[in-house]
Amino acid sequence: MESMLTTNQAARRLGVKPATVYAYVSRGLLTSTKVNRQSMFTVAEVEALAQRTGARGAVAAVTDRIRTRISLLESDRLFYRGRSAVQLSATKRFEDVAHWLWTGIDSTGLEFPEGQEIWMALPDSATLTDRVRVAVALAGAGDPLRFDLSRAITTAKALIADVVESLPLQQRPQGMDVTDRLWARLSLAPAQPEVLNTALILLADHDLAISTMAARVAASARAHPYAVVSAGLGALEGQKHGTASTLAHRFLQQAEADPMGAIAEHLRAGRPIPGFGHHVYRERDPRADHLLTVLRQHGELVADKVIATQQQSFPNIDLALAQLGVMFKMAPDAGEAIFAIARIVGWIAHAIEEYAEPGLRFRALGVYTGDRP
Repeated sequence: MESMLTTNQAARRLGVKPATVYAYVSRGLLTSTKVNRQSMFTVAEVEALAQRTGARGAVAAVTDRIRTRISLLESDRLFYRGRSAVQLSATKRFEDVAHWLWTGIDSTGLEFPEGQEIWMALPDSATLTDRVRVAVALAGAGDPLRFDLSRAITTAKALIADVVESLPLQQRPQGMDVTDRLWARLSLAPAQPEVLNTALILLADHDLAISTMAARVAASARAHPYAVVSAGLGALEGQKHGTASTLAHRFLQQAEADPMGAIAEHLRAGRPIPGFGHHVYRERDPRADHLLTVLRQHGELVADKVIATQQQSFPNIDLALAQLGVMFKMAPDAGEAIFAIARIVGWIAHAIEEYAEPGLRFRALGVYTGDRP
């Protein structure tokens, strides 16, 4: 027999009360079938109605409980605690923006501790983000105070410093800021820490992105900050989230020699051009616009040749990260590492908010569609 839903399950999927489900039946929008004297509804019909009505359902009801003061996405703009992320990236250091996101307190000249390199035996195939994930796990295992949630900010500063130190060193750092130390591990080119500072700030948070949701769910279980960051990194590793910049990087490497040929090859294979469009932004990604503007001060961009051919879409932050990597001869997965390190700031900010909420508040109920006893 086709999978069926009870009245309560249908109501949860549609995001309405059970009485509203019966009203849908009376209006001919749903068909009720009696099974053992219980009203049942086919999954296909309920799903079709959910699509027509734009029903948000039980999962959305869970996310609707999240009230945050950290990031605002509005009219294709991004704000951190009411301040433009673009303006902050042009005027503030990464460390000070991190403190702003964590506390709402403005600061100048905030310093992170000097990180300690965490030894790890990894295969040659390990990526930079593999190193980030392992460094986070090892740092947590070595911190006897990791379950003291009141130390989240202190933990975050030390963790970011340790993660940076755990990446392979390419050249001697020119300073002690996070951007100086990170540049020395990503590129052999002359240091441009202000460019990296811009990218890190623009990527520090982005409202309830899927990795941030994973981090908040972990925090709701009172997971310590290292585990919260590990949860975020797990989601970031997904093909539809943090890995997109690597695909864009490889595409731009091809496009450097022959932009039109690279585009034609993707179109012929039926593949979208990487680094364009966004699920949230409608006409422009302000992060990409600003980072590309900063990069243009350092030379001609191959990304601009590609952008000129894409009349129906707009560049996103993944393309801008890829252009940063290509311009300064970084590894193809450098953008992923930058993304991960920057987003640790946002995950910890959301964890701090979540620690103040009732625990385990995101327990959702599944809509069972399997065989019935």
